[in-house]
Amino acid sequence: MRYFYTFGILCYGLGIRLASLFNEKAKLWLKGRTDIFGAIETALANNHAPLAWFHSSSLGEFEQCRPVIDSFKEQYPEYKIFVTFFSPSGYEIRKNYPKADYVFYLPLDTIANAKRFIKIVNPQKAFFVKYDFWFNYLHVLMTNNIPTILFSSIFRPNQYFFKWYGRWFCNQLKAFTHLFVQNKESENLLKSHGINSCSVAGDTRFDQVNRIASAVNQFPDVERFVADTKVLLAGSTWEPDERLLKTFIDQPHNKDIKMIVAPHEIHSEHIDSIQKLFGARCVKYSELSTMPDVKNYDVLIIDNIGMLSSLYQYAYVAYIGGGFGKGIHNILEALAFAKPVCFGPNYMKFQEAKDIIRLQGGVSVSDEQSLEKVLSFWFIDNEVYVKAADVCRQYVADNKGTSDKIMNMLMKL
Repeated sequence: MRYFYTFGILCYGLGIRLASLFNEKAKLWLKGRTDIFGAIETALANNHAPLAWFHSSSLGEFEQCRPVIDSFKEQYPEYKIFVTFFSPSGYEIRKNYPKADYVFYLPLDTIANAKRFIKIVNPQKAFFVKYDFWFNYLHVLMTNNIPTILFSSIFRPNQYFFKWYGRWFCNQLKAFTHLFVQNKESENLLKSHGINSCSVAGDTRFDQVNRIASAVNQFPDVERFVADTKVLLAGSTWEPDERLLKTFIDQPHNKDIKMIVAPHEIHSEHIDSIQKLFGARCVKYSELSTMPDVKNYDVLIIDNIGMLSSLYQYAYVAYIGGGFGKGIHNILEALAFAKPVCFGPNYMKFQEAKDIIRLQGGVSVSDEQSLEKVLSFWFIDNEVYVKAADVCRQYVADNKGTSDKIMNMLMKL
């Protein structure tokens, strides 16, 4: 089965090569792996310290990784931190991350690559985040007796591990020394399939968003735009989200509400489409500093990456995008600032979304009417709003500390 899996990986690599002819992201993926082993060997030539390897699929997963890296550095200062990414969207943004000593793309998961990578890097410990499973790497780590940790993961019965055809994949999970999962359901599911080295630790994103909220950046131009108005902050939006939000902001009774839109994609075509959608009433963040008077604008478009997690401080209510597509984006950044959240219907894979709906700090919306209903409640009824905001604040407070749990178990291991 391993050879069939590796053949599939090789086919995937070929597909990336073909896609690189016309896709910029695929081109970056390929370029970043050019002579990757030579680059790693050169970087590590003079290193004599033990290495801890942290692998993240992309930017979102790396945000879950950061509090564990921080805790690990505090507890094991003699270690160097070696970080890898699978996707360009993670590597290109975090390649200069100051707490990592080395940052590289992960070579394609073939048997030969995995053996060569582990031989060169020689990590003393390895950490994987959430869902990024590379089974040849896991196999080589296990055969070399290298402690390998998975954290912030969720398992569900409908995943391929637990299908009739997934027995081999499920067995590969036994290569992990320990699996830290987000909920009891995941732990029970794993143990029912013979994977007993697992425990509930929660989600490290709670630690990360709590740190962001406690040391938040300030943006004077945004403060000038917001002034003393109530703000609907729409984070990580896609086109269906933006069309839905326009129907809300266009209502005459919402004329005193301002909106900040931080789209998930910031390429020029998407930014242009948002400007066209909202018309003359909107302004881009990159233009804001040149405008002495912003009172004629009530929609601010964030046309850069990196601000969103701090922008929630200016929100009254948050709308999180992605729920009309593959799935909602990170709602915890908003919850850390005690902002009630709403999002589209595709949220069932996200434990925090289900939790916050149950606790009445968030609502899922499916159309213009349901969006108008929930936002009107929060913007008009102060008692309802305060109760929802308190729920959000308490939820984050109750769930932080996952990184400490992981470090405590690591010491035992």
